[in-house]
Amino acid sequence: MTDEVDRIVEAWQRERPDLDVAPLAVLSRVSRLARHLDHARRGAFARHELELWEFDVLSALRRAGEPYQLSPGALVTQTLVTSGTMTNRIDRLAARGLVERLPAPADRRGVLVRLTAAGRTRVDGALEDLLRVERGLLGGLAVEDRETLATLLRVLVAPFDA
Repeated sequence: MTDEVDRIVEAWQRERPDLDVAPLAVLSRVSRLARHLDHARRGAFARHELELWEFDVLSALRRAGEPYQLSPGALVTQTLVTSGTMTNRIDRLAARGLVERLPAPADRRGVLVRLTAAGRTRVDGALEDLLRVERGLLGGLAVEDRETLATLLRVLVAPFDA
């Protein structure tokens, strides 16, 4: 079995035999897979009238557990955006009735962002759809291969998360 990356690597080896192009064989596939995954995820979220960023915020709140609330700072940390971007996102989600702002009990100036019942229903449905799509994407791999791949990818990703 060959793919587009094999053709790209072969062409670079032919044109630049002085370079070790071996990293392309792995990372170009990861990059291409990320684009396909992004497309599949966007489709799953769109079926639930959510954008990717909306799912990120709602799912962070849902994963927090009862009462499904976090500070804006915690949301910034979990979603890797600036505080200004998060403020805008919270505003937009609140306008749609998917989250609400509450005063922080320990800090009179602080706020908490809480997932509403509508937001919980929306994110739960989107997650179920996403998992169905992602199971389909991984369908060609045996369970053991999935576990091996997850382990290998963890080795590559963990330094970025540290």
